Order: sequence, then structure tokens, then C-alpha cells
Amino acid sequence: MTKINFYSGPAILPQEVLEKTKDAITEFENTGFSLLEISHRSKEFVAVMEGARSLTKELMGLNDEYEVLFLQGGASTQFYSIPYNLLDETKTGVYLDTGTWAHGALEQAKLFGNVNVAASSKDSNYSFIPKQWNMPEQAAYLHITTNNTIYGTQYHFNKSPKEYFGVEYPLIADMSSDIFSRIIPFADFDLIYAGAQKNMGTSGATMVAVKKSLLGKVNRNIPSMVDYQVQIANGSMKNTPGVLPVYVSYLTLQWIKEKGLNNIEQQNNTKAAMLYEAIDNSSLFKGTVAKEDRSKMNVCFVMEDKNLEPLFAQYAKENGLIGLEGHRSVGGFRASIYNAMPLSGVESLILAMKEFEKTKS
Repeated sequence: MTKINFYSGPAILPQEVLEKTKDAITEFENTGFSLLEISHRSKEFVAVMEGARSLTKELMGLNDEYEVLFLQGGASTQFYSIPYNLLDETKTGVYLDTGTWAHGALEQAKLFGNVNVAASSKDSNYSFIPKQWNMPEQAAYLHITTNNTIYGTQYHFNKSPKEYFGVEYPLIADMSSDIFSRIIPFADFDLIYAGAQKNMGTSGATMVAVKKSLLGKVNRNIPSMVDYQVQIANGSMKNTPGVLPVYVSYLTLQWIKEKGLNNIEQQNNTKAAMLYEAIDNSSLFKGTVAKEDRSKMNVCFVMEDKNLEPLFAQYAKENGLIGLEGHRSVGGFRASIYNAMPLSGVESLILAMKEFEKTKS
């Protein structure tokens, strides 16, 4: 039986990326050694790091005002790295609180300076994206989380992000769970970060794209490992990087370029539309968030009869549908349908939902 991976992260990877990674672990670039054994300073791995950084900029359409870094510690490390570099006691960081990770980011920022929570949907269990906010006239930056993995909400910009929020100060985004899933004007953002383990690689690498003019403006000493200027000067290798996660990201970025971001976006739209239609037309299943804010990456749903949820969870596993359990704060189910999820995977889930419904009707 074929198993289909709906885990939210680490998540499904393209098969060709897995195959090339397997080969590299055995022997990398005719070096006679595994990728896991060679020096990160070797010309072979430096080419990987530089390739990953360059390809990220290319796919985002960023110019030389930006630098791209591949760091360690996950996106959560950026929750404090960003205010460490950009926020001090005299400045204010503006945050939109739309989920667990957005909330975690603002809580870390409070350790460094003033935090303005311009809008929050926390009281509604993050079931929607706020459409109204109270932005100050001046701030060090505005921070958003573009896709909320746990709750299944996502910003759907009907105009450029700068216009959408109507602010003049720098715009920062955590794009961990929807980066490279669609075409957006990445250059509208002054800093973008993403844990790689959902759409652009595996856990252990975190991408940061930052506009250099943003840096060097706080009056504090910054530890070297979280100082963006130090990391830029050292080519993301102030210490030994995670060579395998960076390599997997490089291969995944190549796959994204080959597929074309426009084609990837179209397929993601199709997959999400099919699955939400099946949920909406079901007598057993229902969505958990406002329809206009539904994520195209993490589809969250529950059952009208909670007593049936353990039964469907078991039925799904028996049919090879793995990783569908919802986060404990939401319950129910979560189908993560990232870039590498084929259309057939979503079709299999829909078929299982319909077949299960027949047994209960």
C-alpha cells in the first residue's frame, strides 16, 4: 500500500530530491566521501551554500540590496534574532497576532523593546485573519506570519503587501509554511525568514533574506551567532552549518525553479479548492476557519460528530493517509498539502472521506 505524507513538518519532499540526497550521502560530487563527511569549507560544499543563497534570491526576484542567509535554530530562533538586530528600548515593533508562532514572535520581541499588537484573533482561537488593525505612525517594523500552520489561516493579498497594510516602515514576514507556494512581490518585504522543513527542504536550515540597509541601527552588542551582519560577512558560516539540510534546500530550490513558481501556485490552488469543496459538501466534515482566510497549505477540519474522529483517524491510517492528526490546540484533522504533495494524494484523501461517509450514512 502506498503511503501519503500529510505531516505538517518535517514534511513531504519531491522524490527526485530524496533520490539525489541519498546519492550524496553515499558519495558527494565524486569526492570519494559522503556529504556528511566533507568539510563545510571545501569547494564542493561552498558551491552548495552559494548556490542555495543565489537561487533563493533569484526565485524571490531580490536585488543586491538583499543578502540571503542559511542559519540554524529554526524559525523560532528568528523570533529573538530579529528584535536583537532591529529593536531597542527606544523603538516599537508592530505585530499582527494570527497564530501560535506569530504570538511566539511577539512575546520574544518584548524582551528587547516596545511591542504594539496592532490586531489579534487569539480570542477566537485564531480562526480568522484580522482585517482591521491599529498601526502606529512610526515603528521599527511590522511583523506578520503569512500562513498559520496550526490553525490553517493564510494572508491572501488582493494588492501588494505594502499597499495592503498601508505602512511606510519595514515589513517582516515569517513565511515558514507557505514560502515558494505562490507568486507574491517578495521585494515588498524588508526581511523574510522561513524554516526550511515545509516547502524548501528539511529541518535544520532556516532561510533569512534581509535588506542590508535595515541593519546596524540598534545601540547594543549583539552575540555573533545572531548578528545578521556577522553572518553576512561569513557567508552563513560563522560556525559549521548543517551541511545536509542546506544541501536538501538547494536541491528543493532547483526543483522549484524547474517546475516554475507559477505552475506550482496553480497546482496548489487546484489541490486546496478540491479538498475544501469536499469538506464543504460533506455531512460529516466541516472547516474550522473563516472561508476567506483558508490556508492553501494546511487544510484544517473537524467532524460534526466528535465521536467519529478517532474512527476516521484509524480509517485514514489503514488507507495509507499518514500525518492527518490536527494540532492539540485545534483538534480534528490537518492535511498539509505543500508543494511536493501530488494531486493524486489529495484525491486519495477525498476518496477516503467519501467512502467513510458512506459507511456512516
